[in-house]
Amino acid sequence: MSELFERHRVLLERAVQATQERTYWSAFSEVPSGKIYGESAKADAAAAFDSRLGKPFNLPDHPAEAPIGNEVSPYGFRLGITYPSASINTLVNASKAASKAWAEVEPEARVGSCLEALVRLNNRSFEIANAVMHTSGQAFAMAFQAGGPHAQERGLESVAYAYAEMKKVPSKAIWSKPQGKGEPIVLEKHWRIIPKGISVVIGCNTFPTWNSYPGLFASLACGNTVIVKPHPSAILPLAMTVDIVRQVLAEQGLPPDAILLGPDTAGSEITRDLLSHRDVAIIDYTGSTSFGEWIKNNTQGDVYTEEAGINSVVIGSTENFAGMCDNLAFSLSLYSGQMCTSPQNIFIPSKGIETNEGAKTFNEVANGIASAVDRLLADPARAAGVCGAIANPATLERVDSGRTLGRLIRDSSAVEGQGDARTATPLIVAVEPDASDTYGEERFGPISFVIPVDDVRDGIDRATALASKKGAITAALYSTNVDDIDFAANRFARAGVNLSVNLTGGIFVNQSAAFSDFHVTGGNPAGNASLTDAAFVANRFHVAMWRKPFQEAAE
Repeated sequence: MSELFERHRVLLERAVQATQERTYWSAFSEVPSGKIYGESAKADAAAAFDSRLGKPFNLPDHPAEAPIGNEVSPYGFRLGITYPSASINTLVNASKAASKAWAEVEPEARVGSCLEALVRLNNRSFEIANAVMHTSGQAFAMAFQAGGPHAQERGLESVAYAYAEMKKVPSKAIWSKPQGKGEPIVLEKHWRIIPKGISVVIGCNTFPTWNSYPGLFASLACGNTVIVKPHPSAILPLAMTVDIVRQVLAEQGLPPDAILLGPDTAGSEITRDLLSHRDVAIIDYTGSTSFGEWIKNNTQGDVYTEEAGINSVVIGSTENFAGMCDNLAFSLSLYSGQMCTSPQNIFIPSKGIETNEGAKTFNEVANGIASAVDRLLADPARAAGVCGAIANPATLERVDSGRTLGRLIRDSSAVEGQGDARTATPLIVAVEPDASDTYGEERFGPISFVIPVDDVRDGIDRATALASKKGAITAALYSTNVDDIDFAANRFARAGVNLSVNLTGGIFVNQSAAFSDFHVTGGNPAGNASLTDAAFVANRFHVAMWRKPFQEAAE
């Protein structure tokens, strides 16, 4: 049995249990505290990040033909880090060369190596936070949590599912079929886990680790070799990940080329050619719907996607108007709306709603949300910590054009005191219900629409119809009517959307908890896979059998 597997057996067993119970459990602390990660961890990580700037990133023994890299921090400076790059054929050949040895490693040893890598990644969470912050634009606290412990837990979750699915297949059994009065037919049967082959993980700009770790670790645990293709603007977090996994493999005498880095630059992307290679068997992708459709139509591998969606909020009534507005304000502001779970469309009855503060008109509800955003972001330091920076300059262009799409409820502005950083606070625009060309497209970034509807059920119908057609990952409902809540739960479930109801406290529609929340259902165009369920891992391997007549061993 693998020494690393035994070292982390308790962690693995608890993770498997958590996937079955779906109650709260956390393997890694989300609190960036020196008492947990070491008193000097934050300062040491900042120094380590600074020491990488302007230098080549060292990946020992990794295929390398030319240095590449042109990352620019959304906070206003160039990273100047270069990474070893190689041709697609070189990467694929190196991956194939490692695949036989990696596939023959017993599942427990592969799982143990993945667990060790995740623990080491957790120990480096402060350094990863700096890397995520200065490639994605997330504020530090969010970069720490989402880029560090939360991403690591999603990776652990996929390893737990992979282990559970592989363990459902026994390695050996004696099969005995009765033959009436004759002797039974007795066979000795053996089963083996057979990996699919080369897996390619396509990283995204906004959540480079959180969205990549599930597929990366699921494939590795199931015996597939992995090529990680980061977004050109967010290479560093995944380069660090590849480096740490390779270190673990090398120390165990396992092939480090079981995981490789395939960086590129904007305008010279290798993605299409890499994914089209005949030896690529598995593809994990997060990004736009258009490129997701290209992948599904032009590649031969098994494809797991998380794509764009249009998330909606439907407001019917509330017992806590201020709490509702504050909760939505945070959801709209968090990471400047650059989350795949951020709400875009807010459907409000044109006749207004009933609240604990009395009846509120459509405009009063819209302005209540806008005022809550103003209160939340009034302090520049808090605004910077909530909004972070804008990952892609194109998002600022969308905000500028968004001002002309309807009646301005709240204008967007830069966050004060952020120097050269790209920043933008939420833009809220009122549009008519027949303006589906406006609100019926994803407007990625801090752009939201308030839309008058006949009543709460009309809002639910519009939101679910849009989700079924264009995709959605999350939805929120505010209602004091039990029948309306049941109606919404049924409609959103059929549309393949996860629904949150009456959130007013410290949990938000944007957030997804590992080991409890299934992120994306796979039931609408926002993605064909869920992070993480059994279906996400079970098809990453085949089962092969050999059998022979059973003969009892001589005594």
